Amino acid sequence: MQWLKDPARYFDEDSYRQQGLGFHIGVCVGDIQARAGLAQSVVSGYLQLLKDAGLLDSERIGKWTYYRRNEKTIAAFAEYARDAL
Repeated sequence: MQWLKDPARYFDEDSYRQQGLGFHIGVCVGDIQARAGLAQSVVSGYLQLLKDAGLLDSERIGKWTYYRRNEKTIAAFAEYARDAL
């Protein structure tokens, strides 16, 4: 989640720009997997879990899936945790 909060700090956006993309669409699973040093299936499973919880959004472009934070849901969860827990 921290990497996706500030992707420019953790990932190289040049390869995205060369494809006419940017971090506004999210970060590719392959890039996240490479940085995490875990198997792609493990990373994909974690990302899908966060997406199912509403904390991430994803976009499929060609054969690649890009993930970005769902800031609205994150803010709502933070407010709930602060006020109700």
